[in-house]
Amino acid sequence: MSIEKYDLVVIGSGPAGFAAAMRAIDFKKSVCMIEASHLGGAGIMNGALTSKAMWELSRDFSIASSVMRGYRASGLNVDYKQVQKTIIQAAKQKQLQMLSQIETYAEPSEEFGNITLKHGWGKFIDSHTVEITSENKTERVHGDNFIIATGSRPRPMPDVEIDQERIIDSEGVMNLKEFPERMIILGSGIIGCEFATIFSNYSQTEVHLLDRQHKVIPYEDDDLSGFVSKNLENNGVNIHHTANLRCIRKKPDFLEVVLDYQDGHSKVLEVDVALVAIGRIPNLDNLGLENVGIETTERGYLNINEVCATDDFKSCNIFAAGDVSGHAQLYSVGELQGRYIVEALYGNLEYPLDYSNMSTLMFFKPEVAAVGLNEKACKKRGIPYKVATYSNSLVNRAVAMRAVDGFIKIIVSDDGNDRILGMRAAGPQASTLITSIAYQITQKGTLKDIRQNIHPHPSISEGIQECLRVFEEKSIYKPKAFPDLIKLKSWKPESN
Repeated sequence: MSIEKYDLVVIGSGPAGFAAAMRAIDFKKSVCMIEASHLGGAGIMNGALTSKAMWELSRDFSIASSVMRGYRASGLNVDYKQVQKTIIQAAKQKQLQMLSQIETYAEPSEEFGNITLKHGWGKFIDSHTVEITSENKTERVHGDNFIIATGSRPRPMPDVEIDQERIIDSEGVMNLKEFPERMIILGSGIIGCEFATIFSNYSQTEVHLLDRQHKVIPYEDDDLSGFVSKNLENNGVNIHHTANLRCIRKKPDFLEVVLDYQDGHSKVLEVDVALVAIGRIPNLDNLGLENVGIETTERGYLNINEVCATDDFKSCNIFAAGDVSGHAQLYSVGELQGRYIVEALYGNLEYPLDYSNMSTLMFFKPEVAAVGLNEKACKKRGIPYKVATYSNSLVNRAVAMRAVDGFIKIIVSDDGNDRILGMRAAGPQASTLITSIAYQITQKGTLKDIRQNIHPHPSISEGIQECLRVFEEKSIYKPKAFPDLIKLKSWKPESN
């Protein structure tokens, strides 16, 4: 058997794998990228892109069907199959862009490296050899270095059998033939709340959301969790707080769902579809990790060091990036790690990996964005802090948009340095607003560093400007006049 040889072999073509492969081309390296399923991984299909495309369409429908803006659309209807078709078109468009680039760099040149895409399941035979198994053949490739970027899949729920027809996970949403009349979503984290928002936006489905705790998005501060919970309920979602799933009984025409609550009572619901959304687990099965001496952590992830190597960097040639690494399961984290590994191997690293400015976007109604520490994290670490909150209802652009439901919340250290620690934003353009504060966190910025920044008018970002001014009691609108809309408080470990 002849074995093809490459400078770099990347297992997985998702955000981490594709970014790594393309960065290696810049260094004139020969790259083999192995993909067992969809090109682009969950970043394209059954994940980030498809769910966000569905959210965008649902938001458009929700706006069009609103009667609160002085106009009314008549004859408005929605067809799930057409929605599906549009979502698939978006995913295909991105995949074709990726394929176009792969074909562009299929042959080596003096200026760039080259990439070969192979479809199949990769398995380590030894530290320099991977066997690729597909439906038609088995082959082996040799690599000087390897990157494991196999991503993740939906976490299964104990005693709940996923059939991807009536009991589905996020990968089965596109299998639905029509909007279900009644749906229960099991899990109140970001994925669960996003799908609750999507289906309630369309107003075609009675949506139930199972929340085992008292508030959705439980790892965020209570004000943000309460804000998301209130808006889901206002959008028509039935949230079942402090409830546990006892069982799902399949009936011929419906699912019978039994919920047990913390106070001792139970409730039985009839739904047409149950969506399991309780997180994701890494794809590390059948990779032959035992053949190269790599073990997983107690949580099932790969243990990586500061340059994403699975062992000592000087002697290691196997790296890991993306969801398998145990860091935040974010598209941006995967891309960052993939590129960083290649730069560590073939270039000169200019800065260490920094996860402190990794922003999280939550596609709810309205959208929510987060970066850096929240109050819970500060208290857990014993960091004294000050926090200011400024309502969108005081921001002129939000008022003009008739989209005042939201706020800016900024946390700074209360140790004399006033260092920017984190931000939460809710409302229009939240995903854009977060980037300015993310940059300040990276640069270890302080209130002094950014207080002279002047934002254009009218813009949503003026909310950031005014929120920062609150810390120094210089905001145009004052907390005394609007105590429910502008807030400033502080916390120190000894005060708890």
